[in-house]
Amino acid sequence: MSERTFQLEKGSQWNKGKGCDTFGPIGPWLVTSDEVKDPNNLSIHLAVNGKTFQNSNSRTIVFKPAYIVSYLSQFMSLQPADIISTGTPTGVGLGQTPPLYLQPGDKITLSIEGLGTQNQLVVEHT
Repeated sequence: MSERTFQLEKGSQWNKGKGCDTFGPIGPWLVTSDEVKDPNNLSIHLAVNGKTFQNSNSRTIVFKPAYIVSYLSQFMSLQPADIISTGTPTGVGLGQTPPLYLQPGDKITLSIEGLGTQNQLVVEHT
């Protein structure tokens, strides 16, 4: 999830636009490394209201997981079960013509091969 107003109109994008409460839905469980055949080759699929917007594979990631862990561990302590958010495949709503933004009631389905499927319902935050 991204709050584009925070990102685009108020300078800087990552922490303000992606770090809000409820913006990183994860779970309901995690898998261990022995449960994932090859983290560098996992199909990734995201649909909103049944329409596919992202259909990719982890092999296209710019920095492979081993490199990311090695790099970050130079600057911070990493513990088992820590989560490192990396990025997203092409197909985000902002990149559509015209741009599309999530609305209350939208249903998001995300699946990653070997990790499972997550379903989210967009609700208005007041």
